[in-house]
Amino acid sequence: MRLFSLTILLAAVTALAGCNFKSVPEPQVSARDAEWLAQVPKAEEDIRYARYLMDDETGETPGTIVVDTKQRFLYYVLPDRKMIRYGVTVGDEAYGWTGTSRVARKAEWPNWNPPAEMKARWPHVHPMQGGPANPLGARALYLYEGNKDTLYRIHGTNEPEKIGLAVSSGCIRMRNIDVIDLYNRVDLNAKVIVR
Repeated sequence: MRLFSLTILLAAVTALAGCNFKSVPEPQVSARDAEWLAQVPKAEEDIRYARYLMDDETGETPGTIVVDTKQRFLYYVLPDRKMIRYGVTVGDEAYGWTGTSRVARKAEWPNWNPPAEMKARWPHVHPMQGGPANPLGARALYLYEGNKDTLYRIHGTNEPEKIGLAVSSGCIRMRNIDVIDLYNRVDLNAKVIVR
């Protein structure tokens, strides 16, 4: 059994090596970030959803964010036909959202005020100040269509074990260190395509 597991692991590593994936260094974090990140529950990272630099497969202009809800990946397009791929949690079928929007606002350790629809589904949810227990995590990118808030966000999470699943209420969740990395790269008014 051990030999079989080792063979599968070697096959996976070999397959990844041929895909031109390159890991992306961790972003620098502030003292507050480091302190609060240490308080978020840890989850074993699935290498399929790790942060990788790779050849651009989107064809979009640099600075664009593309979310593939079926594959559970977010792509940030870089110059020189490269992109960074991040693993994400997406909305389950009942709450999924697709469309084109823009990043109208960015926030560090944002406060959370659940929308009315969420409060109706889960009466126990209530507004929370930013911090390690907050479901929005370390950073949030607020998505607007024109000047209208979609109420959808790209944000961190206090449930990193759910990366790669379709269990959110429509928002795109990322590991906190990944959303910090993306936040540092993304400009206001960046185009966001959710497929």
